[in-house]
Amino acid sequence: PPAGRTVVVGAGKAAAAMARAVEQAWRGPLSGLVVTPYGHGVVCARIEVVEAAHPVPDEAGREAAARIVAQVGGLTADDLVVCLISGGGSSLLALPAAGVGLEEEREVGAALLRSGAPIAEINCVRKHLSAVKGGRLAVAAWPAAVVTLIISDVPGDDPSVVASGPTVGDPTTYAQALAVLEKYGIEPPPGGEAPARGCRRRPRRAAGDTEARRSPALASDGDRAGHGPRRLGRGGRGGGVVGSAADRPW
Repeated sequence: PPAGRTVVVGAGKAAAAMARAVEQAWRGPLSGLVVTPYGHGVVCARIEVVEAAHPVPDEAGREAAARIVAQVGGLTADDLVVCLISGGGSSLLALPAAGVGLEEEREVGAALLRSGAPIAEINCVRKHLSAVKGGRLAVAAWPAAVVTLIISDVPGDDPSVVASGPTVGDPTTYAQALAVLEKYGIEPPPGGEAPARGCRRRPRRAAGDTEARRSPALASDGDRAGHGPRRLGRGGRGGGVVGSAADRPW
């Protein structure tokens, strides 16, 4: 165990089961919070388990994500964050970026799911609408060490795609997220104080029309926030263990 605190956080269909496994194996004190879909909770002794909606987020997921960010905030270099990530975590960690409402995030996500877009494209957009995805959870935890245990459900097992990579540096950009919305004819949320236009499907724009590329809601700062992944090993089918590039022995 580290010299300081151990805080366990996480999200996904397997998050509660993973939390219980960590409790059973960990030697030393720990605390934390994980969020899992309704019906997936299991009893844990020291880690709180919260249930929320999947695949379209709800207020319970927003509140859980905000509490997770609060739990990792204010830690020191002596502390350790163990992040437990599995499929479904993107909708469960529903903390929109500044200027984006939960309903707007819900509408974008639902429109992308209906579009048939691959998960990598869906999560590209999700990251840029979020205050926690795309490495931003790792940023909130700094200067604590962050170790992320991942059960992958995505083709290629890219750790930045599973649950939209809350502790993994984001290789995608603001422009790429906008291009995904343009590709499927989905309006980006306006952000800021502009009136909500929703995420209705719309006619495709002519080449060179850049109006759709100016949505302040798609967070452009922190595009590559967080820590680069370093694969430490593999579990079963689709499983993996990833540590941050900034992690260190404890």
